[in-house]
Amino acid sequence: MRKVAWVAWIIYIFGILYFVLPLFGTFIFSLQKSRGVLSLSAYQSAFADPKFLETFLFSNVMAVCTIIVSLLLVVPTAYWVQLRVPSWRPAVEFVTLLPFVIPAIVLVFGLIKTFGRPVTIFGVPVFPALTTSALSTDFLLVMAYVVLSLPYMYRAVDNGLRAMDVRVLTEAAQSLGAGWGTILWRIIIPNLRSALLSGALLTFAIVVGELTIATFLARPAFGPYLALLGNHKAYEPAALTIISFALTWLAMGLIDLVTRGSKRGPLTGAH
Repeated sequence: MRKVAWVAWIIYIFGILYFVLPLFGTFIFSLQKSRGVLSLSAYQSAFADPKFLETFLFSNVMAVCTIIVSLLLVVPTAYWVQLRVPSWRPAVEFVTLLPFVIPAIVLVFGLIKTFGRPVTIFGVPVFPALTTSALSTDFLLVMAYVVLSLPYMYRAVDNGLRAMDVRVLTEAAQSLGAGWGTILWRIIIPNLRSALLSGALLTFAIVVGELTIATFLARPAFGPYLALLGNHKAYEPAALTIISFALTWLAMGLIDLVTRGSKRGPLTGAH
């Protein structure tokens, strides 16, 4: 048993070093813009670029919109599958895993091919082109991000629903005269706080750093800006990479803090 414990610790330490050492090297490199001295001049230069704030705010707005649309899509769907049609869960899980199989480059080309021109049925336009204006392209970008984040959001919500007795909660609320909207808003969602926060923060981290879809849709996102900056400068991209990782780790820390503090089990309706 002691030998197994030592092997586990060795693997654990090796995993930490594998992730931490490249980040530490990138951080040290980002401090070496001024020759012979460690300074934050690369960070100051990155923050002084107006494109940084523009692209970062754009990606944050897209992330918030993606989270809202994902929650409106995933929460009712996962709840209905859990309550009424649990036999459909394998099919729904298969659909939500497709973004892991289909590369982002294939997804964005499919979207451009399909929605880059009006959708017609028997020659009659039923849906306008979504790449003719900035607003419609942003809408298409959000929809693409919803698909990209679907595995993470659905898993988080589904795990939260499995941790509670959905049927008992629903029947108790219906016996008191609650409608479906009231059940979702006042019963199910409060019991899903930790799961929803986990899915939302994971979605935020994915959207802020996404490169391929935003590039091919020609939107001013943070990922394409960071890639373009790397073609002309060395130290500023390293600084922005550290900032991106810091935001991701901050999101993970918030998830851990909230889920660790949620010690009370879900309501069951039984007293």
